[in-house]
Amino acid sequence: MNQARCLCSDAAMQTIQIAGRRGGFASTQRVDRWWVAPASTAVGLILFFGYLTFRAFNATYVWYDPYISPTVAPPVFTPASGYPGAVPVDHAWLGAFPAWWPAFLPQSPAFFLPALAIAFRFTCYYYRGAYYKGWFLTPPSCAVRGAPRRYLGETALLLFQNLHRYTLYGALFLLVCLWWEGMSAFFRAGRFGIGVGTVVMLMNAALLTGYTFGCHSWRHLIGGRLDCFTCEGAVSPRYRLWEGSTWLNERHMAFAWFSLIWVAFTDFYIYLVSTGTIRDLNT
Repeated sequence: MNQARCLCSDAAMQTIQIAGRRGGFASTQRVDRWWVAPASTAVGLILFFGYLTFRAFNATYVWYDPYISPTVAPPVFTPASGYPGAVPVDHAWLGAFPAWWPAFLPQSPAFFLPALAIAFRFTCYYYRGAYYKGWFLTPPSCAVRGAPRRYLGETALLLFQNLHRYTLYGALFLLVCLWWEGMSAFFRAGRFGIGVGTVVMLMNAALLTGYTFGCHSWRHLIGGRLDCFTCEGAVSPRYRLWEGSTWLNERHMAFAWFSLIWVAFTDFYIYLVSTGTIRDLNT
């Protein structure tokens, strides 16, 4: 490690050189494969965000009774025709897309409530740190010099990141809808049953629940603005909730990735069943 001396006098003070910060981009004194994590994160985010964005605004083969892809759930509007495997009109909250819908835009339910999930993930504290490192290299890893740019913090164009605490409410609403869709998948034509798709959809809702309730904003919502959890002589119920959220928060990165992967898998499974590529095993 570099040795640094501070020479103090009335006239000047010598600048201290911090180890690992000399040189140009990616300069470091680390000897491990520090680049593996940001590189794999960048590739993973591009693959899964790219796939889900494409599928969300494609709106074909997103339905196989009683399964619905999480990329379009819950559907406010749905295409009346021209989109094979689309959500049925009678399943959408307001029916078919209205006549005033712009012709240059695809008729996808993702333009409405499902878009809340995109806003929630994109502004998530974990994902922000992940794509700042993986995509923008600011810096790519600890003790590694990042891309040369002036640090401005989350100001100017990045002010929208502060909306994360508000997108939480949209995510909570979506959770209710996804659990409803998952429970509804036990019924087909009024008959009770269970299929592989039912389990896949419920697993999707469960992983998204773990991801959402481990969110920093949720943890602050239930445990913030308090100076004491036990001031009344007993442990507050909010403290129990906060403890559970803390357990999930400590595993927030894992839930962020597992839930993201499972959303993509759920959509892909329903796509395969809807196109007739595979057969759903069910009772």
